[in-house]
Amino acid sequence: MQDPFKGFNDDDDQNNQNGNGPQGLPLPPNYATVVNADGNMRIAKVGFSWTMLFLSPFPTIFRGDWYNLLCILGVELGASMLLVMTVSVNQLTQVTPILQSTLALVWGSLYNMMYFKHLFNRGFVPADDRSRDLLTQAHYWSQPKEK
Repeated sequence: MQDPFKGFNDDDDQNNQNGNGPQGLPLPPNYATVVNADGNMRIAKVGFSWTMLFLSPFPTIFRGDWYNLLCILGVELGASMLLVMTVSVNQLTQVTPILQSTLALVWGSLYNMMYFKHLFNRGFVPADDRSRDLLTQAHYWSQPKEK
């Protein structure tokens, strides 16, 4: 998602220190803001992703996170192929819902971390101290080592 407040951001605004997002809009306590050098901003939740649990893989599509979408689909395709090759046809209908539920829990637990890590690899950094502290506490962000 592109910065919905393009042109309205005030970099000198101290509202971000109080848990407010751009334009002073309140952010829930478990949401972090990251920006890159071009001024693109992303706001996303830190922690368990309920949307990935129930609506997988749509959150990746809505965020335009094609890299993680392909990774998730690759793992699910590989797991499904392995299941089909190892389980008899009679047991397949019993084992498939278990695999789907397990993968949904895995993606719910990992997706937000995967999203932030991919953003960090693309040059995004925490936008403010609150976001940096939240991301560090959740082990999503580690301070880059100085050379």
